[in-house]
Amino acid sequence: MYGDEATVRKILTELGDTWAVVGLSSNRQRAAYGVAEVLRRFGKRVVPVHPKAETVHGERGYASLADVPFDVDVVDVFVNSELAGPVADEAAAKGARAVWFQLGVIDEAAYERTRARGLEMVMDRCPAIEIPRLG
Repeated sequence: MYGDEATVRKILTELGDTWAVVGLSSNRQRAAYGVAEVLRRFGKRVVPVHPKAETVHGERGYASLADVPFDVDVVDVFVNSELAGPVADEAAAKGARAVWFQLGVIDEAAYERTRARGLEMVMDRCPAIEIPRLG
């Protein structure tokens, strides 16, 4: 388990409401689309980050984290594990307060680097599953 309950709660309730979702496109069949919907229902601003830079859920998309022209609180990562580490590094460089790797996305070295840089991090969990549990 990468991220205890206290860290999950802190990311979801204390670290800010602007979430960049890396891998979010307008494809309704992808898990990122549904997770973004849940995050929005719980009051989060969801910013799509995808090479296509599509508008999703009414929010303009960007091709990369570096292209987002405003602060991002949490970076939610929907890319495969081999690509996730560089995204975590970009999140730290962008000034994000936390990184969240989705279910099945695991990079232990990225987890250690991200935590060492002072960011909160959760790995191999889904905020759409965790946020309703907060009650």
